[in-house]
Amino acid sequence: MPKPTHDTVDIWSVEGRFSHLIYSPKGGIEGVLIDTDGISTQFVFDRHDDGAASRFTGVKAGQTVVIEGIEEGPSPKGEAVHTVYRFERLVTVDGKPVPAVAFEGPVEGKIVRLNYARHGEPNGVVLDTGDFVHTKPHGFARLGLAVGDTIRVEGRAVPLSVGKGRVIEAVLVNGKPVDGAEEE
Repeated sequence: MPKPTHDTVDIWSVEGRFSHLIYSPKGGIEGVLIDTDGISTQFVFDRHDDGAASRFTGVKAGQTVVIEGIEEGPSPKGEAVHTVYRFERLVTVDGKPVPAVAFEGPVEGKIVRLNYARHGEPNGVVLDTGDFVHTKPHGFARLGLAVGDTIRVEGRAVPLSVGKGRVIEAVLVNGKPVDGAEEE
């Protein structure tokens, strides 16, 4: 009997002293550099994570930070001069926890799979962006969502505790209220 395979992602927690932000050629911020016992360690932001840099507002050079990330593989452009991680989240600054950042803007994506509540009823969908859209079972039933649909979602969002993506507590999906209150 074949063994089940699982895609696993190792998220590393790295402590060091904040050095500075890393700028993109277009003037944006694409990452941060920290010093881990005399060794530079780089964390790069996802190209679509516009809020990542805002998490470092107020962090000053020399402050101790703990950052979680996923080690990047080799680049086709050549070998890196230091370890590079894909940024997942800023955990602490000088030993103080950093609260999760809420996101209120609309999210668009294609549904790649359904998500199920503990009792087995569909309670939302997962998008190709990695975001989990929580509709609750009654909202899922009302909206008639299916794998392959492209949707636009509005609602409060926070980062998933593991991996890339957010949990979005859907209020509107494709302009329709999830709870149906405005349509009744």
